[in-house]
Amino acid sequence: MTLIDSLRSEARLAPESGIVAVANYGRGREGLIPLWAGEGDLPTPSFISDAAARGLSAGETFYTWQRGIPELRVALARYHERHFGRSFSDQEFLVTGGGMQAIQLALQATAGAGDEVIYLTPAWPNFPGAAGVAGAKPVAVRLDQSDNGWTCDVDKIEAAVTERTTAIFVNSPSNPTGWTADIETLKAILDLARRKNLWIIADEIYALFYYGAARAPSFMDIMEDEDRILFVNTFSKNWAMTGWRIGWLRLHPSLQQTFENLIQYSTSGVAQFMQRGAIAALEHGDEFLASQIERARQARDLVCGILGETGRARISAPQGAFYLFFSVDGIDDSRSAAFDIVDKANVGLAPGTAFGDGGEAFFRLCFHRRLDQLEEAATRLAAWIRST
Repeated sequence: MTLIDSLRSEARLAPESGIVAVANYGRGREGLIPLWAGEGDLPTPSFISDAAARGLSAGETFYTWQRGIPELRVALARYHERHFGRSFSDQEFLVTGGGMQAIQLALQATAGAGDEVIYLTPAWPNFPGAAGVAGAKPVAVRLDQSDNGWTCDVDKIEAAVTERTTAIFVNSPSNPTGWTADIETLKAILDLARRKNLWIIADEIYALFYYGAARAPSFMDIMEDEDRILFVNTFSKNWAMTGWRIGWLRLHPSLQQTFENLIQYSTSGVAQFMQRGAIAALEHGDEFLASQIERARQARDLVCGILGETGRARISAPQGAFYLFFSVDGIDDSRSAAFDIVDKANVGLAPGTAFGDGGEAFFRLCFHRRLDQLEEAATRLAAWIRST
């Protein structure tokens, strides 16, 4: 038996990221425009970095509150009050090591060996990957796709529920498709969860990157206090903090101690000086965030226009998030095509094969970048499309 054969199967079979494979292939090429990752091109604003630096200089380098420093949890409550129009308690929030840890904690609490967790696909691959590592079985339910965009058939979700199902993962607005659940769809999913005694893990990370109103519809608009919903979120997208690895969970206050215990046995908390930066983001970052959302709206329209002119790109302008998930007539294998695009167009895209069932013929393009760079990237892609 080899060393690797002696590891747990869940670890051995954890899939390699199809996004990272293309990124590693193209990384470092001169002049390449990288649109494969889910992040913008701006560094963290100084008002956030300076707050963290002040905390570091002040010696905030010791163990601290595992559920998050009180000031940050109060700031999270105020942030939600501004954007969701009702009161929140600081006892509803715990600080995590990024959105990814928030998802892992939610899975640890709701699913394990032999359990099934339903998710909507095409999907960000980290959720089904994390579910598999936890020992649970991720069960994909495909979104429906047409020329008018992506939609969710809740009857398909219900048909996928078995006696082993414990949770439904809902990412809205969605990475990669931009699909955004309307309030009636959210009500239908919540009703299903109530009838079947299921948890909902709600990933509403892109709620404010929404192009139909001030924010996307949310389970927070319709839920009751005792509903089984865990909200996972991150500071990464809104405030250009992807490398910080700091996020949060919102849950019923009665679950605080249980989730603090889970944090204790994983990371034991987030560095206090980093939390100072997170407070600054929440308390002083609304203007920065609004500017980023408007820039993303302009970028979406620019890229859709240039690629649409080719006559071969199949595009549905996303309702939310900051990705264009598009296909090209005649291209069925987006993975091999993504490598060809790196070589011939010097543009980096994420292949749709990385996003599971239903994504094979698509590409994901992150348009959360400055407009002149996107115009150049879209022009190169249009030339590649026309020549293929």
